Amino acid sequence: EVQLMESGGGSVQAGGSLRLSCAASVFIYPGYCMGWFRQAPGKEREGVAAVYLGNGKTYYVDSVKGRFTISRDSAKNMLYLQMDSLKPEDTALYYCARSSRPGGYCGLSPADFGYWGQGTQVTVSS
Repeated sequence: EVQLMESGGGSVQAGGSLRLSCAASVFIYPGYCMGWFRQAPGKEREGVAAVYLGNGKTYYVDSVKGRFTISRDSAKNMLYLQMDSLKPEDTALYYCARSSRPGGYCGLSPADFGYWGQGTQVTVSS
């Protein structure tokens, strides 16, 4: 069973940058989708970015397009989220996750992801 561990969160001012990392305990087969999600207090968990490991196709929620970049290093079993031009509304607990099943589907719905890390806090001040 895969275990995921996020790191790289912190506190920054608006306009700043952070890079989140997610380490997987085992090799992730290319047929899976990996994603970053976030949850702010009082809000539902939302998908931020995802990548289908088979072909590298990426998906982003509209609010982060042009500011966030998801990437992976399959050789190191790592997933990254580069976050630039951060805004106070980006403040949340950020999770990485792996899709429940392989097979080509990749998207931003939390319901399709069955393996989650513990999360890393990102706080953006104005």
